[in-house]
Amino acid sequence: MASIRSALTRFFLGIWYVIDGARKLVLNFIFLLILYFVVLAVIDTDDTVIIKQDTALVLRPYGKIVEQYSGTPLDRILQQATEQERSETRLRDIVEAITRARDDDRIVRLVIVPTNMWRIGMASLLEIEAAVADFKTSGKPVITLADNLSQQQYYLAAFADEIWLHPKGIVWIDGFSAYRQFYREGLDKLEVEVNLFRVGEYKSAMEPFIRDDMSPEAKEANLYWIGSLWQQYLEGVSRNRGIPLDNLSEAINDFANGLQAVDGDFAQFALKLGLVDRLVSRPEAHLTLAGMGAAGSGSEGFRQIGIENYLALTKMQHRPESKRKIAIIIAEGDIVRGAQPYGTVGAVTLSEELRSAGEDSKVEAVVLRINSPGGDVFAAEKIRREVLALKESGKTVVVSMGDVAASGGYWIAMAADEVWASPSTITGSIGVYGIIPTFSRPLEKLGIHTDGVGTTPLAGKLRLDRPLDSDLKRIFQHATEQTYDDFIQLVTDARPLERHEVEAVARGRVWSGAQAKDRQLVDQTGNLQQAIDAAARIAGLGSDYSVQYNEHEMSRFESFLIEMTGSALLGFGVGQAGVPLLRSTLLEDLLGDLYILARSAGKFSVVAHCLCRVD
Repeated sequence: MASIRSALTRFFLGIWYVIDGARKLVLNFIFLLILYFVVLAVIDTDDTVIIKQDTALVLRPYGKIVEQYSGTPLDRILQQATEQERSETRLRDIVEAITRARDDDRIVRLVIVPTNMWRIGMASLLEIEAAVADFKTSGKPVITLADNLSQQQYYLAAFADEIWLHPKGIVWIDGFSAYRQFYREGLDKLEVEVNLFRVGEYKSAMEPFIRDDMSPEAKEANLYWIGSLWQQYLEGVSRNRGIPLDNLSEAINDFANGLQAVDGDFAQFALKLGLVDRLVSRPEAHLTLAGMGAAGSGSEGFRQIGIENYLALTKMQHRPESKRKIAIIIAEGDIVRGAQPYGTVGAVTLSEELRSAGEDSKVEAVVLRINSPGGDVFAAEKIRREVLALKESGKTVVVSMGDVAASGGYWIAMAADEVWASPSTITGSIGVYGIIPTFSRPLEKLGIHTDGVGTTPLAGKLRLDRPLDSDLKRIFQHATEQTYDDFIQLVTDARPLERHEVEAVARGRVWSGAQAKDRQLVDQTGNLQQAIDAAARIAGLGSDYSVQYNEHEMSRFESFLIEMTGSALLGFGVGQAGVPLLRSTLLEDLLGDLYILARSAGKFSVVAHCLCRVD
């Protein structure tokens, strides 16, 4: 009798749980529906959001310029909803907006506001420069508004016909540099033993852990490639501003005396040199632009639209949809094992994207856009083999390198039909290393000791709380040398070079894209669009193709939320706060160096990574 009662109880409880779950589901659906209509009611004013005549397209990038947003769509939803300062702007959105605006009669000028952009590579700047140069062929003017301009911001500003600087503003151009912190003395004081295994005297990524200064080889190599990028920078400013190259270089080298000649007035110094055209405050600039076009609504000053809103309200101007596709796959960030969110190149994640493109019968060519300093060799080799398999399946594969494609980033490019780099791409760094720090002596000072037994001579030796065994050191050095040999052979097989020629340009040495082209490490120099054109040429597509970015599709719920928050921000005209001119800090640099060590989690792995960044 009790068992019957128990069964009946479970039966009715089950029915209740089903009813209660259905009730919650319906109520949640009704709540979301009401919320949706509330948002629509708030933003659906009498003034429908349209692009009117005499509108200026405003290019106001925020944070770091990237090939692909990092994180997940929900991360961006939360950022939009809470009005947090944006930390990323997508390069292709900038280029696409400028391209669409060229032939849009409603857009009468391009206004560049670089104040909130705090990091961008030279290769990305060259991509934008090409788009702005194309925009200018329409006869529409380009104007830059700025309060202060850092070195990278100024290169973007220089694309304009005129640069309007605040009367108390600063243009700061001091040249490119590659400085890092070095930790050996500090580690010695802590009695941390650093075991570094590397091949290539120029492979300097981990030098800070075994030296107190930059090695002569690293100084030689770094000065060579950043010198190439600096020359490209000067030539670009000279080209866009009409300042003789010698005059520009001399003024920067003699900055202190030039500033003293104008009594320390930075703005006047920039005006005198020809770096800017007008000294005008932001309210005055807005009034002038309103007079040249049309007045804006509210606090806008002049009629304007940002690139994100412009893209949302306009349609693609590319060739009609075709059944023949070129897929663009992004590889951005450090290369690591496993599945990873965007912003990091996960071997599993990227391999699945490549495999998906191979299985899509409509995709006839793939452009792999690489913006990576490298990382784990095993992960890089896994990706390279997927690229090779994609090519062997009959698909054309072209690599387009962004700001950096070095070490492991260069490794995964080798299976492509053609490799394109920007003249400013940081590439090469054909070298490998492995590093294991051990902490037995610091722990002993604290009275912490390690002891035990193992079944073999090597068992338990790979511990961070024990000194590294001499046999393990030999094993790891041999493994590092073998991996370097594999890298050299890989490049020899892929490039039109003999092995001794590869060895001469390898050894961990970094090159600019232009230097890499001279040494046949890449096939051509050019931007992403030129790489796409090359893929179409090799695949024999002519002009009958369409381009698609091969990214994971958002769920319907994520799309719904992004649409709602994006529409709300568009209706309210939400703006963003500015960011400091100088973003890099000692702590950021230190954490960046230690990140590679922390990620290894005490395991030994051979790494092809280039800590090469220009400041």
